[in-house]
Amino acid sequence: MDTATTGLLFRDATHADVATLVALVESAYRGDASRAGWTTEADILQGQRVDPEGVLEVIKSPDSRMLTVWRQDEVVACCQLERRGGHAYFGMFAVSPTLQGAGLGKLVIAEAERRVRETWAATEMHMTVISVRADLIAWYERRGYRRTGRMTPFPYGDERFGIPQRDDLQFELLVKELG
Repeated sequence: MDTATTGLLFRDATHADVATLVALVESAYRGDASRAGWTTEADILQGQRVDPEGVLEVIKSPDSRMLTVWRQDEVVACCQLERRGGHAYFGMFAVSPTLQGAGLGKLVIAEAERRVRETWAATEMHMTVISVRADLIAWYERRGYRRTGRMTPFPYGDERFGIPQRDDLQFELLVKELG
């Protein structure tokens, strides 16, 4: 197994983790540092990807958690899990750009799916992905997620979600049945 996926500790985030998680998510999606990995959105969105208030809201909510992945003293990945009735929502997924492509993301999503099945008895996992992110959607499809064709508009004008560099952004719902 690759060294990027050995010695990992999964745990729910605490208030003390907020700044570190914001930095991780930003590094995976925005700015030049994100180009070290393949999940960058730097060409389609500038500005912030997430703010401390958004991360803290996930941590504090009784129906959600921010799952963190630690290797030694460093957070190397994270994701948001939220109970929404019979299904769970998967979001705010980030893997350190320098570790992308080493199998860590596959482990994180598998652990997230296991946790929502066991903890919340979720029968489906839902997520939204920017529809122009064909490479990312294909990665999720290889993990068993299916495109639904259900679109929701991108929140143009709300800089909490970034500054769009194109006018055709929207979110597509992806769904996976959890066995």
